[in-house]
Amino acid sequence: MKFTGQVQREFVRDLILIIAIIAVGPGLLAEAGFGQTTKSRTIKKETVMTQTTATKTAGKEQIRSFQVNFPEARLDDLRKRITSTNWPERELVADATQGVQLATMQKLADYWAKTYDWRKCEAKLNALPQFMTEIDGVDIHFIHVRSKHPNAMPLIVTHGWPGSIIEELKIIAPLTDPTAYGGKAEDAFDVVIPSMPGYGFSGKPTVTGWDPVRIADAWVILMKRLGYTKFVASGGDWGDPVTEQMAVRAPSNVMAIHLNMPSAVPPEIFQAIQGGPVPAGLSAEEKQAFEQLDFFFKTGVGYANEMRLRPQTLYGIADSPVGLAAWILDHDARSYELIARVFDGKSEGVTRDDILDNITVYWLTNTAISSARLYWENKLAFFAPQGVTIPVAVSAYPDELYQAPRSWAEKAFPKLIHYNRLPKGGHFAAWEQPESFSNELRTAFRSLR
Repeated sequence: MKFTGQVQREFVRDLILIIAIIAVGPGLLAEAGFGQTTKSRTIKKETVMTQTTATKTAGKEQIRSFQVNFPEARLDDLRKRITSTNWPERELVADATQGVQLATMQKLADYWAKTYDWRKCEAKLNALPQFMTEIDGVDIHFIHVRSKHPNAMPLIVTHGWPGSIIEELKIIAPLTDPTAYGGKAEDAFDVVIPSMPGYGFSGKPTVTGWDPVRIADAWVILMKRLGYTKFVASGGDWGDPVTEQMAVRAPSNVMAIHLNMPSAVPPEIFQAIQGGPVPAGLSAEEKQAFEQLDFFFKTGVGYANEMRLRPQTLYGIADSPVGLAAWILDHDARSYELIARVFDGKSEGVTRDDILDNITVYWLTNTAISSARLYWENKLAFFAPQGVTIPVAVSAYPDELYQAPRSWAEKAFPKLIHYNRLPKGGHFAAWEQPESFSNELRTAFRSLR
């Protein structure tokens, strides 16, 4: 066989590559830059996020390994913007009824500008297997940690707003390595945690239509692309409708789902919130849930209404880190109270660094507006049952927007396989209470193994 010059050079290059794989192994080879395209090896000084090509499938289905690497100039700019904040006067009341309080925001800003170290978060993320793959025209970022235990159950966990993959990091080790956290080897999971489109390190949609239903379809594609045709799923906040729609649209793939903010509110409760009569005979649990929902819909949905109606108007939170932080803190009353206590020096389930890791992801990725558009895109009614017929597990935390009563969960989910009312925890349950949340997932799906 006679080789042309180009073919001969390619043959020699490939032969060297094979010898190198045998000698040092594929892991060290990738670190050295072999097997990458010239483009993937070139890292510009202003690169925000770096990717290394690691081909597992062809074309647009390629899965690329991913690392976070923001230039120092971006961090300098962040600190400069924080310290130059144009502060308003203090609120005119002694509580938070006028919004996020000045004292809390100034404590947060002082710590953010002078003490907080983003590089610690960056290192924590880069210690995990992170990847990027294109689905339906959008790059999807995800963490994928396989358990060392055999027959681990595949699990995809979806965050919400104003959360990110940061709120799920604490549950990765307990779920993938349960024996190190008081569990059993047979409780192990392979864990997949994606960033929703327009959030965090995922790409930003350039066309309309990316609602929870479309995200659910993308997640099923992602799991199949990773080799999982049967899997379970968990989600809260926006992760709830995404997870429930996965169950509705792909019941042959999704074995069961776990929810900590379930769509399980009966229609008569919605009618009462809108001014109708309160249903007679509510149990103590149902009455509590009704009061929580009534409070939320009357006092706590201002941010949601603005993002649902006019997300593009929120230029201020894309331009001011303190403005962004205040907007994020004002999600719900119980979460804000917890965060305010943290910046008062109290010990809680989350730390100041935890809170700022999440906010800083929004800032550095410039996703304040792109994430808000999900509210505009959504066509599903908040908290209304979605017709899930596969097995469902519900973990009801007391400081969630509402603590779902068992009776409502049983009506919404005909195959309720697990229900538990937890004594402590709120909207960001996996972040605030990772131990109980991990235990809930183990218990919820144990009967399916």
